[in-house]
Amino acid sequence: MLSEFKDFIAKGNVMDLAVGVIIGGAFALITASLVGDVIMPFVGWIFGGLDFSNYFIALGDGVTATSLEAAKEQGAVLAYGSFITTIFNFIIIAFVIFMLVRYVNKVKAAAEKEEEAAPEAPAADIVLLTEIRDALKK
Repeated sequence: MLSEFKDFIAKGNVMDLAVGVIIGGAFALITASLVGDVIMPFVGWIFGGLDFSNYFIALGDGVTATSLEAAKEQGAVLAYGSFITTIFNFIIIAFVIFMLVRYVNKVKAAAEKEEEAAPEAPAADIVLLTEIRDALKK
């Protein structure tokens, strides 16, 4: 069983997946910062100074705070502003992945087109035999 596990872990696909997950996690943090620190303040500025991070609905009578963090300490809240920010994160990540897949597909298509366009070179034996035939004709 231990050797099977070792073989499973040593396969290239598992290692590629692990690297992809780690890079994806780092990319998610970068995207979250981009959305939270750059895009959402700009969107808020466009809409008259709205701060989406503090948009919430109090689910209890004891919640009287005006900021999300303070409201969470007082009771249950529905933080729909955070949800809006998460949707922006998703859209950005989905767009970047779409662009990467699109680029990879274009590169693959170009490589396949070059393979199809390149005529197969005749074998060395055929070239040699053709030269001998032509020499005998003369």
